[in-house]
Amino acid sequence: MVVSRVFLIALATFGTTLCDNPRAFESDYHFIDLPKSHLPLYFRRFPKLEAKCQADPGCEYRDAISTDTFQSRKELCWGYEDNCVESSRFSRPRCPGSHKGYVKSKETQLETFYAQGDFGFVRDQVREMRIMCEPTFPHDSALECSKYLRFCRGRNIMMNFTDLATRNEPLRYKMDVLSQGQIGGHCKLHRERLENELDHISPLQSWGPELRFFETLPQPLTEGGHCDVTIERPAFIMKIDATINMYHHFCDFINLYMSQHANLSDPDGFSTDVEMLVWESYTYSSPFAEAFKVFTRHPIADLKTYAGQVVCFKNLVLPLLPRMIFGLYYNTPIISGCENSGLFQAFSEHVLHRLRIPLKSHTDRKLRITFLSRDTKFRRVLNEHDLLEEISEDERYLVNRVSYSYKMDFREQLRITRNTDIFIGMHGAGLTHLLFLPKWAALFELYHCEDTNCYKDLARLKGVRYLTWENDTLLYPEDEGHHPDGGGRHAKFTNYAFDKKEFARLVAVAAEHVWNHADYEQFVERSRRKKEKQQQQKEVKEEL
Repeated sequence: MVVSRVFLIALATFGTTLCDNPRAFESDYHFIDLPKSHLPLYFRRFPKLEAKCQADPGCEYRDAISTDTFQSRKELCWGYEDNCVESSRFSRPRCPGSHKGYVKSKETQLETFYAQGDFGFVRDQVREMRIMCEPTFPHDSALECSKYLRFCRGRNIMMNFTDLATRNEPLRYKMDVLSQGQIGGHCKLHRERLENELDHISPLQSWGPELRFFETLPQPLTEGGHCDVTIERPAFIMKIDATINMYHHFCDFINLYMSQHANLSDPDGFSTDVEMLVWESYTYSSPFAEAFKVFTRHPIADLKTYAGQVVCFKNLVLPLLPRMIFGLYYNTPIISGCENSGLFQAFSEHVLHRLRIPLKSHTDRKLRITFLSRDTKFRRVLNEHDLLEEISEDERYLVNRVSYSYKMDFREQLRITRNTDIFIGMHGAGLTHLLFLPKWAALFELYHCEDTNCYKDLARLKGVRYLTWENDTLLYPEDEGHHPDGGGRHAKFTNYAFDKKEFARLVAVAAEHVWNHADYEQFVERSRRKKEKQQQQKEVKEEL
């Protein structure tokens, strides 16, 4: 087989050098900063770095690499790598439900779930990648994208923001930020190939609205004259959803995390030494802004930052978007009967690790129940006090009522959620906290307000037990509810009271799930051993 020189150059461009950073091979290994359970998969991806770490007494991961736990997991892989066989995948999805009526076999059901809502989604993005603008020499520009231009990455890419200096209207969800020739690079553009991927032209569905204007530049960017500003660090440009709403904003973050995996061609792939640019002129602000610290240590830029300038990006990633057709997790068509996405579990572990949210040990087997109270006009629980009083009488429960308002630090919210066994709340964005519950936990969506699949599907993806109200005759709406903007009856726009005995029964169902969960049993046992060890150390210290 004859491989052209041009193709080999392009392959090198999009391989190990895409986000090349010398820091990855210095004695400082802090750029890794991954949960212990992720280290075997990461080092399998980069065996030279593992060998370097093992030989370096200054590598903080050296001891972890030598543990039996690490060695027993060395064959694991994320699931999108070419050499990753099914038995070695990080993910362990389950499909206990029937496959009849959806697919022809249980195996097909599992694979469909894996492709729709697990690392199989990342795998398919990687497999779909095609070169849109091809370099001839290593210093040229380059661009490659997945199907429908949902994920792209490139090098030496120019964007001309000079027109933004005279645009006075706020820019958000706009498809005319750039015009013809205001994005480009010095490379061979496969225009027909690019135009064939322009089916999903919408602000938050693809990068088509911007890349349709891509043109070939007459000279390499490295020769100067093109750029007012050159971004040396790897840069991510994000089109973000509603930042005030946790459900929508975490769709941004999980797609960013998936994009890091799709772009993982270099050991620095999870480094926070990257630039983030949001594709709007509003200064970024969100109650969940702490989550960005998982991905970058630098301030968040916006289109105002570079208005009036021509900007050149040495290494650029255009990540997966929040409202892609058949994307994750908004608009996700999750096949029925399956649960437990390794991707969602990995995302949860990654965020909790990077934000340093501890899992507190306890040996008393009392279940930590968190009741999410709403301080809003609609979907309030009218007899909240009675419900909490009913379950608080059970000495096996520790009941905590919380209000996750913008006044509470987001890390504190995560600290509570991570140490919750049963999470209870009305339908609303706050239930997105289920992403950070422990594996054994249960989510009790007190009432789904006739939006039956939203948090049920998200709970399935995370792999936590889902419950909701079952008997409508024991549910007491304040009125039939009406949307503030007009229209007929709407279940989300009223308040509710609940039968307290039925409430306690459903909490008991959730409790039995937790108590019987193998991971909960292991957690309690680890906590017991840890407590015994601490007690022994204390006694030895006192004797000395």
